[in-house]
Amino acid sequence: MTSIADLRKSYERDALDESASHADPLQQFDQWLKEAIASEVPEPNAMTLATVANNLRPSTRVVLIKGYDERGITWFTNYASRKGQDLAGNPFAALQFHWVELERVVRIEGTVEKVSEEESDTYFHSRPLDSRIGAWASPQSEVISGRGVLVGNAARYAAQFLLQPPRPPHWGGYRLKPDNWQFWQGRKSRLHDRLRYTLEHDSSWRRERLAP
Repeated sequence: MTSIADLRKSYERDALDESASHADPLQQFDQWLKEAIASEVPEPNAMTLATVANNLRPSTRVVLIKGYDERGITWFTNYASRKGQDLAGNPFAALQFHWVELERVVRIEGTVEKVSEEESDTYFHSRPLDSRIGAWASPQSEVISGRGVLVGNAARYAAQFLLQPPRPPHWGGYRLKPDNWQFWQGRKSRLHDRLRYTLEHDSSWRRERLAP
């Protein structure tokens, strides 16, 4: 049986050079995300979200990116969940994309705020009906006695709302406004490429190479 400590992989797929990277991290992210989608890696839109509660305990979970532009990175969730409670008390968070097949990681840090109610409404009503009912049915992060609670809630709300469930008041979007990006490209002999972009006071980005 192979020891977990002996697992090894040589990263040799690509490189990340300053001269070949974008000066704007959003453009670099856009390029890498589109390449991940084109390469058909599993769930290229999946990202790990890290938050910290008032008691300073960190927690992570995987969420799905639903939009990105110069304002930041957007996802949607239950505001009453653990992540929602964390963000209500501490609006700083971090995101991470790991595209294993491309040997790439993107890390993003910044402040988080709720998106507008109009944005949340628009996205909510674009979702499949089952997902819209599910937003009502699941008291996310709460202890429940069994799966029957979810099934029963879904049946009750489906009967109540039929084909037009409104957006729950406890459900909507968040947007992380980045002030720090890191792009990591695996390289041979563990001499990986790692570029950091830091937001300056004049809203420009400082690009630096970090030791891996």
